Amino acid sequence: MTRTPAGWDVDGPVQAEVFVVWLNGEVPELTGPCGAAPWYLELGAVDHPVEVVDRIVRDVVGGPLLVHSTSWRRDREAVILSFVVVIDAGRVGSMGSRPIGRAELARSEATVAPLDIATDQVVEHALRHLAWLAVDDPVVRGELSPAWRAALARYVPEPFRNLG
Repeated sequence: MTRTPAGWDVDGPVQAEVFVVWLNGEVPELTGPCGAAPWYLELGAVDHPVEVVDRIVRDVVGGPLLVHSTSWRRDREAVILSFVVVIDAGRVGSMGSRPIGRAELARSEATVAPLDIATDQVVEHALRHLAWLAVDDPVVRGELSPAWRAALARYVPEPFRNLG
């Protein structure tokens, strides 16, 4: 028995979109080899996305504190897997960096993806995801410092954010 119906093609390009973040005092910032812009990595057919992102970040930036996939979308003629990579402040070095501002989430229909998804919306979603994991997942909570957990506490679910 096969899971894929005859005639269906499931091959296609996959890219990892990497957002490298660090904590500058109390403020999360974007950085990386491309500065504050996302870093795109092509993934091969047999590559495990998390392993590739971890390995390349280690090779180029240094050991990350956390590598986590937060979302996916179709863009750039590929399936884009978005990753947030948390690094220690000491790894930033001369890489360009900028504070992360807040953004409204990209909203979809019940069965249709959003037409446009801006980079800042992907980062907002990623940090909200990390905020949830920092409370819910003991591994993530253990890897993030109290300062990181405090910074992420500002990324509460949307309905409650407006009440603050």
